[in-house]
Amino acid sequence: MTWVNFKQLRESLDFEKVLGLYGVTVKTSKGNRHQGFCPLPTHHAKRRTPSFSAKLNWGAWQCFGCGARGNILDFAVRMEGLDPTNMQDLRTVAVKLQEHFGIVPTGDEGPEANPDEGRKVEEPAGLPTIVNAPLDFELKNLDPKHPYLVGRGFTPETIEHFRLGFCSKGLMKDRVVIPLRDHKAALVGYAGRVVDDNRISEANPRYRFPSGRERNGVYYDFQKSQFLYNGFAIARTGRLREICVVESFTACWWLWQNGFRNVVALMGASCSPQQAELLIRLVVSGGLVTILTDGDEAGERCAVSVFTELAPRRAVRRAKLQDGKQPTDLSAAELKMMLGKK
Repeated sequence: MTWVNFKQLRESLDFEKVLGLYGVTVKTSKGNRHQGFCPLPTHHAKRRTPSFSAKLNWGAWQCFGCGARGNILDFAVRMEGLDPTNMQDLRTVAVKLQEHFGIVPTGDEGPEANPDEGRKVEEPAGLPTIVNAPLDFELKNLDPKHPYLVGRGFTPETIEHFRLGFCSKGLMKDRVVIPLRDHKAALVGYAGRVVDDNRISEANPRYRFPSGRERNGVYYDFQKSQFLYNGFAIARTGRLREICVVESFTACWWLWQNGFRNVVALMGASCSPQQAELLIRLVVSGGLVTILTDGDEAGERCAVSVFTELAPRRAVRRAKLQDGKQPTDLSAAELKMMLGKK
């Protein structure tokens, strides 16, 4: 069983070499950007124009002719004639690229890693697969007053709204557990955050997400890329004129606590096509999506990912933080200034 660390793979791949692998002659312009005819086998436009644009240093691309867009792995999957929204297709091509370019996967991806991408994936072995099936249980006896939550400055109202609490037993022992609900409000899993960063290791990652499991001849998989954190709560209010997108759980809690209730988290440093579609459904035509990601390289990539997936279907703007800053570092007044609120 070949293990794929998707986040590491995306960061390790040289986009110019991947383009070359699929027969694309790279022509750079405007710095580190390639522009040319769309090479995708699904491009069926009647007129051939140089509509394909790829930002080589960010690993992002878009065709303004056929409308396809995505990251470096999405491109490779499409060039193989497969579906980048299908996790098995994505994994198949990722293994091919990993072996072709000699990339050796590492262990834990670190904080806020994509749980679909950094874990060891158990093979379904031909079994029928159900993704994000609703749970038939809820965790009980959680402690909402744990020092980790209080020490981070979260109020009882915020803790209650997101149903947060410290777990003292089971798989989520010694973690603050975070209920995960899909766009229909069904509880599909729990994430767990360690409360003592000194105990973080490869065997004990900062965040733990549900893993795949087999039960009664069916393989149950969890994919956070299929929904938006806090998206179900916003959907209840109807379509919005404006929404804010953040990377992490804590950023989502912090914005909500400071009055910015129309906020969702990607739970990682990239926006999937499915998450983009959910965002578009939440925002009216002509509405605005504001991106507030961390002030680091991963935050930059995340912002590019959101922009690539949403533009030009919705207006998108970036509220950029200073290097090293996170949304949770900002006061309510600073958030209002950053997000353009009066």
